[in-house]
Amino acid sequence: MSKKATDFRYNTGDTKVPWAAVGENYNAADLMEVIRFLMQGKGPEYDQAINAVWEQVKKLDAVSTPPGKLSTGSEVEAAEEACNEYLGTTTSTFVTNATSGFEIAYKYAGLKEGDEVIVPAITFVATMAYPLAVGAKLVFADIDPKTINMDPADVARKITPKTKMIVPVHIGGYPVDMEPIMKLAKEHDILVLEDAAHAFGAMYKGKKIGTIGDFAAFSMHEVKNITSFGEGGIATTNIPGFGNDMKRARFLGLDFSCPIDKWLYNITPIPGKEKPFVALNYSPTEIQGLGLRLQVARNEEIIAKRRQAAEYLNSRFAGVAGIIPQDLGNEDIKPTFHMYQLQIDPEIVGGDIQVLKRKLKEKGVTEIAHFGPLYRFKIVADMGYDSEEIAKTCPVCEEVFYHRYTHLPLYGLSDEQLEYMADAVLASVEEMKEGK
Repeated sequence: MSKKATDFRYNTGDTKVPWAAVGENYNAADLMEVIRFLMQGKGPEYDQAINAVWEQVKKLDAVSTPPGKLSTGSEVEAAEEACNEYLGTTTSTFVTNATSGFEIAYKYAGLKEGDEVIVPAITFVATMAYPLAVGAKLVFADIDPKTINMDPADVARKITPKTKMIVPVHIGGYPVDMEPIMKLAKEHDILVLEDAAHAFGAMYKGKKIGTIGDFAAFSMHEVKNITSFGEGGIATTNIPGFGNDMKRARFLGLDFSCPIDKWLYNITPIPGKEKPFVALNYSPTEIQGLGLRLQVARNEEIIAKRRQAAEYLNSRFAGVAGIIPQDLGNEDIKPTFHMYQLQIDPEIVGGDIQVLKRKLKEKGVTEIAHFGPLYRFKIVADMGYDSEEIAKTCPVCEEVFYHRYTHLPLYGLSDEQLEYMADAVLASVEEMKEGK
């Protein structure tokens, strides 16, 4: 009659009258809808196959029991251990998304109005969302024209006594030059948060990206190299002793070390750099943990396939005047090839990147203008920033984004599609040179 406990909030041992942790279980019919969603299709053959699966699921349903936990349990822990082993750290914390990992780091820093945060001029809005939300001042560092990452020399120029954090973003999975940034941070007592959303598996001088700064967060969103069923993130830290606190910061500051009277646990603040902060809820699900663990196991294979695609494009573009192919890295720099970063020389090609983008679109090549100058967003202007004045401090960003740079897909393509994309780029560049 006894049933084991399923969740810390209900039973603490075997029990005869359990209180289920899962309010309503998913049944066999629900599972079939999940299978239909994950393995989509149509037509007689698909219908026949899915009906056969349904018959087997009904048999399985008769002899199985549902999981006792759906959120932040053993599968989440297993995913974190897999990430720890892969990254060479002990602090991997699975959270709802990379943005929530950033927020924990920003809260640790005690970021507030008047503090300054240096971010790259080009990245995704999630990098700067929390600083904007609390009224901190964003300082935009110009970019390295070769890598599109923040330029350490410009970071050095823009540090002030109010600078509290530097946030290098490994755009496209290509590692930022972290050594000079970490040196600057140490000299000025500044925290470094690595936005490693694209860079799970990248390496910089023998270290995995995400293990160099004080904090880091990876994205497992649906478009990333590996995913956790659509959303998710892994946060890491190098702050001594903060690993366990980061896990408490994931779920409201839950604390078993000092339970209050007649209660199983307590809620305590999370220690920050200068003062404690209040934790919110960034708990992932067990199914996300399972999905992440399965994909971490094949991440090296995924990166290798992406690299192979990038090498093919480089081989096609090699020696073509005006095309600047993706840098593939070296012994010290190992990218993840989240996307292919293509540049052109407008003077040689006879037109800028906007012309090339238009031609590629006409040829059916998907081109998404996604990573652009952050200071051009309306939200930045509405928060009191002068976009044109900021643009003057980021001339490389302005030149590269508007005239030289675009990115191409590297994943989910057949050999024929990859070949067609290369042909389309070459044909478009030739047309530009001919003034067509």
